[in-house]
Amino acid sequence: MGSALVIENDPTDDLRRLGEWLAEANLPIEVCRPYADDPVPADLADRPAVIVLGGRPSAVGPDPAAGWLPAVEGLLRKAVRHRIPTLGIGLGAHLLATAHAGTVERSAAGPEIGPALVGKRDAAATDPLFRYVPLAPDVLQWHVDEITELPHGAVLLAASTHYPHQAFRLGDRAWGLQFHIECDRDMVSTWAAGSTILTELRLPADVVVDACVEVLGDIEEVWQPFAVRFAALALGQLPDSDIPRTLPLLGS
Repeated sequence: MGSALVIENDPTDDLRRLGEWLAEANLPIEVCRPYADDPVPADLADRPAVIVLGGRPSAVGPDPAAGWLPAVEGLLRKAVRHRIPTLGIGLGAHLLATAHAGTVERSAAGPEIGPALVGKRDAAATDPLFRYVPLAPDVLQWHVDEITELPHGAVLLAASTHYPHQAFRLGDRAWGLQFHIECDRDMVSTWAAGSTILTELRLPADVVVDACVEVLGDIEEVWQPFAVRFAALALGQLPDSDIPRTLPLLGS
């Protein structure tokens, strides 16, 4: 078995704490940085998992500054089709959706920035990863786009009032998270520094950073076990009875 493939779409959004949790769970990783001219792999042979991270590129229409995104979408279609454990975070969740005919648009509710709570949906009770997440877990938000329509057959796992598609599963081994679980203080500080979004919202950067840092412990308490469970799935350490089988997705 090879290493899990991580697609890093932006130098300001790497694995960070999520990488530490996966390493503690003994999941080897290999990072592809297409913004630095790393080629996106054409296949997923011997890959135990795929993780696609977030960043400044947008899944709303062609992004000329991120010409590699269609190749990432193609890779995500292969991952779902071949039942390779997959996790998309932020932009990664958007690409997982658009790769399977979902819709991503600029959010009509405006940007969502900082610490927040999301609410689990009933379907999360039988999900192999979300079943152990509390009813209203802490997360960090930092996005201006949102998934407005999930792919056909996707299972909604978490929602919030103004941004209804916070987490979903596609097939039986692919998850998309609108929110961020990987951040540490330095990452959030980098995002906040000179942020035009914060300026438009009239939010002081230091106040936003402090608010995010205050919930990092709570986020780790919830999402480290989630990451460990994802790693266990990738390593073949979860029993099949924990994994809901679904019908093949149309077009995947």
